[in-house]
Amino acid sequence: MKLLVTGGAGYIGSAVVRQLVEAGDRVVVFDDLSQGHRAAVHPDATLFHGRLEDRDAIDRVLAEHRPEGILHFASQTLVGESMEKPFLHLGANVRNGLNLLESAVDHGVRRFILSSTANLFGLPERIPIDEETRIDPGSPYGESKFILERILRWMDDRFGLRYAALRYFNAAGAVSPELGEDHDPETHLIPIVLQCALGQREKVTIYGDDYDTSDGTCVRDYVHVADLADAHVRALRALDRGSRTYNLGNGRGFSVRQVIETCRAVTGHAIPAEVGPRRPGDPAVLVASSERIRAELGWAPRYGELRQIVESAWAWHSAHPHGYADRGPAAAPS
Repeated sequence: MKLLVTGGAGYIGSAVVRQLVEAGDRVVVFDDLSQGHRAAVHPDATLFHGRLEDRDAIDRVLAEHRPEGILHFASQTLVGESMEKPFLHLGANVRNGLNLLESAVDHGVRRFILSSTANLFGLPERIPIDEETRIDPGSPYGESKFILERILRWMDDRFGLRYAALRYFNAAGAVSPELGEDHDPETHLIPIVLQCALGQREKVTIYGDDYDTSDGTCVRDYVHVADLADAHVRALRALDRGSRTYNLGNGRGFSVRQVIETCRAVTGHAIPAEVGPRRPGDPAVLVASSERIRAELGWAPRYGELRQIVESAWAWHSAHPHGYADRGPAAAPS
């Protein structure tokens, strides 16, 4: 298929682009490179440097390339920042999503994949979190994704735009030693711990060790980025059979201490850690259920072990301690 991937120069988007290109799809990446990296874009994909705030730019790329489907990753994604700057996330994510959807409808696009979030569930009423769990977004960021999901229901009803919304917590790991995670600022636990192994941080702070878990630290769901990419591609191929919503989870969670110990074992570094106070609003356990997508699309994590995830991340970070700054540019923008 001809496909447009917004945010395709970012961490998860670039992993999806790689799978699509390798499957023979023709891919155009739409990215403003504010968070993504030109070097992360597959060389066989076309990079269009544009902003979703610019409706004319969206119209131009859709008119020129005529994609059959859109995979939407471009977003403001920092949960903590969204609590401090709610208008940034609610405004930008929703307005930009509407720009993209309106243009998609105008240009006859019939397939749409939304990279959503398990932050839709805030403090969930049950674990693991399935698709029937009551939605109560835990942040303005989560709210913005929920609004887009609701808008998509109307796009399907009114215009026949088939969609899939995929909700997940922590993307982790690296597709290869040449394609990995590079955020500024970095907020994800595994790369933060690995930065200590690289000597870029002095220590890791554990926010509370008195939770009702096996070792007192918070338990979270980590899904390998290649497995997430596979789920997005499977959902895209299934849209001929109707719109759908899936939660994505590893099937089990790992504690903060387990992550640190695994990083120590993989890297061979001591990685100093200290216990700090709890962060307000942090649940003890957050793990998503992926039973629906397993049953309907046959998806299952191929890299479900924490050591596999950390090893792939370490291969990337140790080869590129400064991220994509250690590489030259790849695809040239349109």
